[in-house]
Amino acid sequence: MTATASGHRRAPRIGFVAQIEHTDIRSDGRSVTSRGLEEGIDLFLTAEDLGYDVGYVRTRHLQGTLSSPLLFLAALGRHTARIELGTAVIPLRFENAGRLAEDLATADLLTGGRLRPGVSSGYSAHEAMYTRAFGAVPERAEHVDRVLHDLVSLLDGEIVAGADRHVEEVAAGSPLRLQPQVPGLRSRLAYGAADPRRAALAGHLGLRLQLATMAPDDGSGRPFAQLQLDALEAYRSASREAGHGEGHVMVSRQMLPVRSDAELERYMTLLPRERAADPRVVGEHHGQEIGGHDAVFSEVVLDQPATVAQALWEDPAVRAADEVVLVLPPGAPAADQQELLRTFGALVVPPLQMVLGGGETG
Repeated sequence: MTATASGHRRAPRIGFVAQIEHTDIRSDGRSVTSRGLEEGIDLFLTAEDLGYDVGYVRTRHLQGTLSSPLLFLAALGRHTARIELGTAVIPLRFENAGRLAEDLATADLLTGGRLRPGVSSGYSAHEAMYTRAFGAVPERAEHVDRVLHDLVSLLDGEIVAGADRHVEEVAAGSPLRLQPQVPGLRSRLAYGAADPRRAALAGHLGLRLQLATMAPDDGSGRPFAQLQLDALEAYRSASREAGHGEGHVMVSRQMLPVRSDAELERYMTLLPRERAADPRVVGEHHGQEIGGHDAVFSEVVLDQPATVAQALWEDPAVRAADEVVLVLPPGAPAADQQELLRTFGALVVPPLQMVLGGGETG
């Protein structure tokens, strides 16, 4: 978190992550158009009216969930005026660095500089499913690292070629860079890292850091909060050593405020993991992440708004973050998602900001 001139901690920025559905997938694999994209636009408009700082969308391929987030965010830029628009995350396994750099820059222009792009590795499990659509990647880790470093270099303005006589309206020999070049975009690029090594890489490169609700299980038996705090501290240290200062850390949590037993029962059906004995708290969970590796998942809290606020400010990673993001439950009806944003914004955010910011707001 950032200190103000008076020495107080600045209250964290507040955002949300949503899974936008563009189509329904039938059992035969065919798509049926739904109102998912329009409902997604309405969700962001509601969030902007409620004062949220930023909204993020997830990316999925070969599913009914948003597969082309930058097109969606570019469209959102024409409907919204203030809220920042981000991705959490674009999987680099499926990307070409040059095309992605062009798309990011164009989307940033169309959103008036409000793009907050987040990228990460992608899925290592079921690799064969993606080969026909996206090509084979013999070494996924090497491909991801190459795309990441190339993307950063291209956004930095790397000269990729010299113009020859066939390039229209450019003098032969002129240096060529990917276009458009957008000042400030590179400084807003974030990397979604789960372990200290990858988090340190993000800090070294001067990227922002996105921390989700999962951390790799290192076999130590330590709780999720400590595992994630290790990654956060590794990022801060690497960022300082590389001359980038403290950097910027976004932490996401699925802690949902409910105001009635009916809401509690309805939201419980949307959670992906088994409930604990207490229906209000789905405890820390050991399982496998999307890549098939052992992982530890953060607890999920469904309770009265005051209890949710307390759970957040007692979370050490949240206390150390610059941005706190509510993860809306995937598959929740549009009306429930909007109601969660209203309740969280009205009844959780004010006490959270008072405690974490010492009365200072950002």
